[in-house]
Amino acid sequence: MIRTLLRFFASGLLMGGADIIPGVSGGTMALIVGVYERLVAAVSSATSLAVALARFNLDEARTHARAIPWILVLPLGAGILVAAAVGARTIPPLMEAYPQQMNGLFLGLVAASLVIPALRIDEFRPVYGVTATAFGIVTFFLVGLPVFGADNPGLLRVFASAAVAICAMILPGISGAFLLKALGIYEPTLEALNGVIELDASHLPFVLTFGAGAVVGLGSFAKLLDWLLAHRHDITMAALLGLIAGALRALWPYVTPDNGLRGPTAGEPIAPVIALCLTGFVAVMALIWWSRRAHRAEASAGA
Repeated sequence: MIRTLLRFFASGLLMGGADIIPGVSGGTMALIVGVYERLVAAVSSATSLAVALARFNLDEARTHARAIPWILVLPLGAGILVAAAVGARTIPPLMEAYPQQMNGLFLGLVAASLVIPALRIDEFRPVYGVTATAFGIVTFFLVGLPVFGADNPGLLRVFASAAVAICAMILPGISGAFLLKALGIYEPTLEALNGVIELDASHLPFVLTFGAGAVVGLGSFAKLLDWLLAHRHDITMAALLGLIAGALRALWPYVTPDNGLRGPTAGEPIAPVIALCLTGFVAVMALIWWSRRAHRAEASAGA
């Protein structure tokens, strides 16, 4: 029991840390550690629970509450919150000081995660290849869009941006942090989060509004995603494969000021970028192996 709780807490740390990084998806990390489908189902059940409580239907609420795997949700949620708080203070400075090296590391991490949805497709069909290609192309162009800035965004914009970005945070390949950056509220969100951590009450309306938007967006989208995973699993995995592949563009270490791709120039780091990329790739492959081994052990114990 303790080992399982610690594993889910560690999974939450990885997801929370990923969600802070523009270009890396918490959903990708959920796939890597093997909790993705269960997490989506849990969020869907939690949404149904909230609706039942709003209707004062206690019998239905109890049914949905029992369907939530609390042994997964609680430590995972705790890990996400801890990582988000720590990551908000540590990751952005590293990204600013070493942008190319950090992107090289994240490129390796995400590239290795392509293995996961590919392995979860039971039987390959040509339509899955077409689906993965289409989603990959669309994502490739989406992550190449220019970003917008906003020093003091209105609360309505914060609510709407959070509702959109949180959907991306549970989609492997689409980075919620990148979407926040594209929508112009990434830096203000980190500033508000750090302000609340430092007990500055002036940032509380921003954080509460962001949280409300995230809850609404996540609850609405999770129901659809849960249905797709239950009834169209393989083609959904093919779509996720394309999303991850296309999103690799956002992590290419060498870009122009308008977000275009280019090669390294004289004086820019190359060897450290390659070394960190390979390190990230190997680390994720090892994590995938460990997660699949732990999952098999749990299945054998429950049999």
